[in-house]
Amino acid sequence: MHRQKILSLVFALFVFVVVPVGFVFGTPSTTYWSPCVFDIQSYGVLHIGVDNYTTIGKKSLTLGGQDFPTDFGLTIGVFPYDEVKMEVGVDLMEPSDDPLYFNAKIGTPENIFFADSPALNIGIFNVGTKSGVTDYNIFDFIVGKTLPFSLGRVHLGYYAGSNTLKDSSGNVDNKGFMVGYDKYIYEDKILFAGDYAAGKNALGGGGIGVYFFFTNNISLLVGPVWFNDSGINGDMKWTSLLDINL
Repeated sequence: MHRQKILSLVFALFVFVVVPVGFVFGTPSTTYWSPCVFDIQSYGVLHIGVDNYTTIGKKSLTLGGQDFPTDFGLTIGVFPYDEVKMEVGVDLMEPSDDPLYFNAKIGTPENIFFADSPALNIGIFNVGTKSGVTDYNIFDFIVGKTLPFSLGRVHLGYYAGSNTLKDSSGNVDNKGFMVGYDKYIYEDKILFAGDYAAGKNALGGGGIGVYFFFTNNISLLVGPVWFNDSGINGDMKWTSLLDINL
């Protein structure tokens, strides 16, 4: 595919994905807590995710015990090109009053525009179905690169959402930077990952953890997640994320 055609596709899909922000809370491909990663599902590959976040050792809600609704997610790659990839996804967050969310992301992998060029992604996520409640409409831009000498991968991003994204005091706090990092500790078996998103809002926070790959297509992520505004997300929680690719 010629470079001009790649750029045309990226621009066209930027308009298609980002401009109509009313259609798309959900979880696109993620590093750990945030979507700051340049991975995109390959064409025709269906990703099934079951994400859980809960406190441990706190016996009841009055003593600080909390959990988030379980996220049952489906994401699939929809572009049959190596030079440009796109994924779309839907999530069901239960139990919650407004459980349905959508997301989408498009981008190019590394080395597409020139030798050693970084990966580039644009996407939209956390857009729910309840106006003024879950319609965060978060747009993000991500740049990623594999480091030399097997030092892992680094991901850098920026996000901006709607005015629904606020801190626990009710002030609009809808933008910030994101950073992520991952590296195999044992090739294709154990992966270390960590990330952070700035902002005192529902997205603000980060975590570090380990992916255990039972096969190339089945993994379990475990580790702690902390938050920038405990008035929104509560105390630090432990996560277990089951990921399956079909």
